[in-house]
Amino acid sequence: MRKLNNFLLIVVILLLFPLFSFSKVGEVLKVIKTPGPCPTGLAYDGKNLWLADSFTDKIYKISPNTGKVLKIIDTPGYHPEGLAWDGKYLWHIDRGEKYMYMIDPETGEALRILESNSNNPRDLAWDGKCIWIADYKKDILLKVSPIDGMMELNFPSPAREPAGLTFDGKYLWVTDRMDDRIYLVNPEDGIVLSSFRAPGPFSYGLAFDGKTLWNVDFENKEIYQIDVFSDDIVSKWDEWEAELKFVKEFRNYGPGIVTSLDIYLPIPENRDNQFLLEPIKFEPKPDEIITDEWGQKIAHFHYENLKPGTIVRPGWKVKAKIYAVEYFIYPDKIGSIDDIPKEIREKYTRDGDKYRLYDPFIKNLAQKIAGNEKNPYWIARKVFEYLVEHLSYNLKPLGGWNPAPTVLKRGTASCSEYSYSMIALCRALGVPIRYVGAISRRGDDASIDEVFHRWTEVYLPPYGWIPFDANKGDTELPGHRALGIGNVSSRYIITTENGGGDKYLWFGYNYGFKWTSKGKCRIYEESYGIWSPLKKKKIRIPID
Repeated sequence: MRKLNNFLLIVVILLLFPLFSFSKVGEVLKVIKTPGPCPTGLAYDGKNLWLADSFTDKIYKISPNTGKVLKIIDTPGYHPEGLAWDGKYLWHIDRGEKYMYMIDPETGEALRILESNSNNPRDLAWDGKCIWIADYKKDILLKVSPIDGMMELNFPSPAREPAGLTFDGKYLWVTDRMDDRIYLVNPEDGIVLSSFRAPGPFSYGLAFDGKTLWNVDFENKEIYQIDVFSDDIVSKWDEWEAELKFVKEFRNYGPGIVTSLDIYLPIPENRDNQFLLEPIKFEPKPDEIITDEWGQKIAHFHYENLKPGTIVRPGWKVKAKIYAVEYFIYPDKIGSIDDIPKEIREKYTRDGDKYRLYDPFIKNLAQKIAGNEKNPYWIARKVFEYLVEHLSYNLKPLGGWNPAPTVLKRGTASCSEYSYSMIALCRALGVPIRYVGAISRRGDDASIDEVFHRWTEVYLPPYGWIPFDANKGDTELPGHRALGIGNVSSRYIITTENGGGDKYLWFGYNYGFKWTSKGKCRIYEESYGIWSPLKKKKIRIPID
């Protein structure tokens, strides 16, 4: 009997598993074929979807459960685009007529007709009081009155061609057909909060049903139901395989002797963006493997009495799968600073020589930036925005690894100095933050990197460490600026996770070294990473 009961229990679990299976942000939950060949605007009325089609000049009422067309009404114009639902009526905009219509969904009659305030309207959203319009040529989002159609507010769209628009009760969602992304936008100031890749190649109209997004794709002629509130916020893309060899080269040209040389190389490990296909191979074998105060594993190479003309090249080699990783952040799901484990709060809010948290300049600037903000995401985001606006990437006339107060007063920064400044301001405000260092693929898959890159990671509960790269945010388009948050491209193998100031790497990354000498010694040292793709060689041949 017990075996029978166990068997029945397993059957029940298997039957119920699909109901409790977990998806991730951006995952498609359902697909519905569109009834017309040129789908554009999309809306949700609390029960059903409404879809406009620019070829048939119809608006279709569609069951989201079955995909069945429940009703068809004629559009008022001949170039139908966006749709929105205000709780009672459909709002519709026509690209050719440039009118905005309030439509009775029962009769199809246009009860109110307003000028659209946009010469290039594409989609609509209703925020409870006002209407939002996406203008796809001016690349702006407009907030207009439903009474007379007059504009109340506008700001740049996230990217180069907005195509879909909806409102979730607090934030706007915007599709962009050039970037093939779906953006989350703050309607108060136009700041892009986060984004994910659209399911189809020509993402168009958007609708929100209270729990999930619906997105129609013009090319695929399909409507997608998309999960946007899953606890799994990580997605991986653009996988490729490579071998990376990293070398730290040290030469003594003499005429004296280098009496001791210690080289420290941080060891890359598995992360969301990288999976090591085999153990690290060292050349030569290190004298020891050290774990520093941050938990970073480091290979230590020790040399003595290096005579003039001696060259040493310690290094490691790894084969790995590498991914672009995206973390979707919905600010209202982020916990408080008190939700962060105490050990992390204490460890990653320490001061350091490159941070100088108690410098009056840092303390005052941090408070000015954050104000009374308590949410760790918004604190870090405000710091990020400040750095983007007030720093530019430039190593001239001075720069490299200067401390945060110097960098912030000067206004120019290297990637390391962006990181020091981000860490200083966030830690001064009690937000745990660290930096990571990486070796970068430069252009082609087979390449050499002698420059490297680093950025910061902020601890955001409940998700953990999230990338914040203010250096990457230094761009004009709001959507592209936001890609500096929660995104790591498939160009990197990360070697280092560090809080800064340890005795091996100091405030560096990828390597650290120290040496002593007897007599005059002219020293040359360099570091480089050599990339080799693990795939069939590329040969260009024409199609026969």
